[in-house]
Amino acid sequence: MSDLRGGIDLGGTKIQTAVIDTEGEVKGEARRPTPTEGGPQDVAAAMAEALVEAATGAGVESAELQGVGVGSPGDADEKTGIVSNAGNLPGWADGFPLGETLEKALGTKVRIGNDVTVATDAEYQLGAGKGFDSLIGVFWGTGVGGGLILGGKPWLGRGAAGEIGHMVVKRGGARCPCGRRGCMEAYAGRAAMEAEARRRQEDGEKTDLFKLMEKHDKPRLTSGVWERALEHGDKLAAELIDRAIEAIGTAVGSAINLLDPEAIIIGGGLGLRFGEPYMEPLLDEMRKHVFFETMPVVRVATLGDLGGAIGASLLVSR
Repeated sequence: MSDLRGGIDLGGTKIQTAVIDTEGEVKGEARRPTPTEGGPQDVAAAMAEALVEAATGAGVESAELQGVGVGSPGDADEKTGIVSNAGNLPGWADGFPLGETLEKALGTKVRIGNDVTVATDAEYQLGAGKGFDSLIGVFWGTGVGGGLILGGKPWLGRGAAGEIGHMVVKRGGARCPCGRRGCMEAYAGRAAMEAEARRRQEDGEKTDLFKLMEKHDKPRLTSGVWERALEHGDKLAAELIDRAIEAIGTAVGSAINLLDPEAIIIGGGLGLRFGEPYMEPLLDEMRKHVFFETMPVVRVATLGDLGGAIGASLLVSR
């Protein structure tokens, strides 16, 4: 058996895998688009394929790895390896034995954790959060997830702490993919933003978002499509990004009032793409709601797209 371990970051848009050594250095990586049709079994098959490719890039078989960690959306039960209520994935409402399924496919032990929790832990240990004792990770992507480090340790509450995307920013507001109204994710999650853009286009508003999506052969409005639309001066895209920044700032400002953390780390596909260029507007929105005079440090995640996979790999050493 090698001294390498694998990590899989399962997102609503992409599956990112990596093989990591004991120093946290990436030795191999691979990416697949997350299936848009089928069900959990199809997603698990794509995950296994991507991890095998990453292992091959690192010069090992998947069965030679010390283990594989998985950061999954939805309710991820670390003890049983069952994942349920993964609303941004195709047909994934009921519990599915993801850990057991991947163990059979990969030939090594598999540990399951929440996607944002493991990404936050990676930034805390190896990235932008290194040196802080308390922080909030805000991962802006298909949905908006949050992770907490308090007193130097991940804080899970009763198992679901950190769901910052479902803090209410407007009572009775926009319908969220979770079914409730007024959640921050209803304004800032990529899936909700895409649905709003499509609705407005059907109502007659002009936008190049969907033309750009088709031109670049993307199944969804990815962060790259949003960026290109902004570069083209697309007014609807700019309005929806500004709307998202306002919602994120409102939710994070309220979370700062509650926890008073030392740092806020902004990650996720949209967060990595727009965190730096929209940092001042985001800080302005936070300041409107923060009670304290001193703001925490706000940084963009430094581990990039590999942060979730690296964080997932750390589950193996627990």
